[in-house]
Amino acid sequence: MPIPKAELHLHIEGTLEPELAFALAARNGVELPFADTGELRAAYAFTDLQSFLDLYYGLMAVLRTEEDFAELADAYLARAAAQGVRHAEIFFDPQAHTARGVPMGTVVEGLGRALERSEERHGVSTRLIMCFLRDEPAESALATLREAEPYLHRITGVGLDSAEVGNPPSKFREVYEAAAALGLRRVAHAGEEGPAAYVREALDVLGVERVDHGLRVMEDPGLVERLVRERVPLTLCPLSNVRLRAVDVLAEHPLPRMMAAGLMCTVNSDDPAYFGGYAGDNFTAVRRELDLGDEQLRELARNSFLASFLEDDEERRARYLAEVEAYDFAPTAAVPAGRDPEDPVPAPAASR
Repeated sequence: MPIPKAELHLHIEGTLEPELAFALAARNGVELPFADTGELRAAYAFTDLQSFLDLYYGLMAVLRTEEDFAELADAYLARAAAQGVRHAEIFFDPQAHTARGVPMGTVVEGLGRALERSEERHGVSTRLIMCFLRDEPAESALATLREAEPYLHRITGVGLDSAEVGNPPSKFREVYEAAAALGLRRVAHAGEEGPAAYVREALDVLGVERVDHGLRVMEDPGLVERLVRERVPLTLCPLSNVRLRAVDVLAEHPLPRMMAAGLMCTVNSDDPAYFGGYAGDNFTAVRRELDLGDEQLRELARNSFLASFLEDDEERRARYLAEVEAYDFAPTAAVPAGRDPEDPVPAPAASR
């Protein structure tokens, strides 16, 4: 079994595998512009963030009902559990659904149905984080927050995602102030395609508690010192960075330098159906391509639980951290010959 870990940067819409996309399309009478799952997978050759987003939002058309959203989340949780995820803080994009006529309640209640039964079915605790689309007007984000208020018992925090360049964090000052007043936790994508200055803005203007991506912070030594001093977690997504050309090849990823600088790094999957790997796959990839040792992997796993929003359940956090410290990387007889002991085991079939 892979090392226990928390996943803190995961877009539930980005877990829509081609097979499920075609199944939901058939169920809901949606015609996809692809002949089959093979042709759809071939379309996952992205050149940048925008080329990914075009396909990402287009495929969301198959998500229509509570059952669809519940099935999507349940399938992710089954795969995540098989890859060692013990706790998942899951992003969702309500504006992408309400804009096409799917009510907020359908999205939140459908996801909530799967999250409620996650511990019993998969052994994974969960939190739900509502993201605002940064390429939409700030007024749309405020309206979305108001629309979500009847469902805040299911929502832990707010985030900020989609096209970063030209959409600085400061654009969303008002909605983040409103979210803070409602007691919601705050995170934001920053420093993926946008500059390190966007990370500073996210901290100073939005008051974020975690930075999603933060890949470009190494361009600003003063910012690195601040992030180390304040222990601000970064939710890095290595395989995503390669697929979206933020780095050319995984071997050039700055993760080892970031860890050596003392940054509180975590490793996550982002949009795993599109980017070639779930959480455990990302751990395996950075181990192999970046030559990370066992204790560096343990640090990444430890950080994931320390950075999670489990302040309401410190006993659970302590239990997860104990599992990380007790984890034995040594191969055992149960590991098939030729397989890395940290390699994820195959996911079980998703239950509905």
